[in-house]
Amino acid sequence: MIRNVLTIAGTDPSGGAGVQADLKAFSAHETYGMSVTTALVAQTTTGVSSVHEVPAGFVTEQLRTLLDDVRVDAVKIGMLSDAAIIGAVAAELERYSPPNVVLDPVMVAKSGDRLLAGEAVLALRDELLPRVDLITPNLPEAADLLGAEEITDVGEMPEQAARLRELGAARVLLKGGHLGGSSSVDVLDADGAVESLRGERVDTRNDHGTGCTLSASIAALRARRPDWSTAVREAKEYLSGALRAADQLEVGNGHGPVHHFYAWWG
Repeated sequence: MIRNVLTIAGTDPSGGAGVQADLKAFSAHETYGMSVTTALVAQTTTGVSSVHEVPAGFVTEQLRTLLDDVRVDAVKIGMLSDAAIIGAVAAELERYSPPNVVLDPVMVAKSGDRLLAGEAVLALRDELLPRVDLITPNLPEAADLLGAEEITDVGEMPEQAARLRELGAARVLLKGGHLGGSSSVDVLDADGAVESLRGERVDTRNDHGTGCTLSASIAALRARRPDWSTAVREAKEYLSGALRAADQLEVGNGHGPVHHFYAWWG
């Protein structure tokens, strides 16, 4: 059976992040992709110029229209922009209880542009975290959610992942890419086990949309795999390949996208 996977996120006209990247990742993992748009974002590989938020009521209408009709096997949530949209998404998760919900708490773009209003962080933490199955914050996002200083040592990551679970997150994939070094360590705190997952650091500037692509891949793979650990490990392997092949693309003058279809395009 082909699985149906939904992204709830903002757009990226350059195709490297947001809804566009998520749909590519879903297709790469042989799932059928669907989307609910939360914001229209004017951005490219060099930055974000403006954001047009979709009214929260229309986000609700999109979700109800879809979920009343189509079976959803997994959900990836990305950019939500403001507290009203966060509340709308949380309410529909409560109403429909779709399985395998992955939250990428998108707060700041690769360019440094803020994508989540500061006052909305509390809504994300209090209303949404308890209603999802896995969150995938990087270290700055984790610090925002915890109201703490950003950690600077890999040894602190398991404790911070545990603190995020104490906020209500069922499972946490804490991404350590901001720590630098020749490799990158992520910590998965899930189902009573804590795993340190080490991956190669690929030397490329074309890393636009890596967080979107990873979280979308995890959602798609979890719909097809028996457990979260397997889905996360396979998603990380896929992203490493997409980063290694990213320089084959020529998209924009800034941080270009990863190559979602590197395994299929000759």
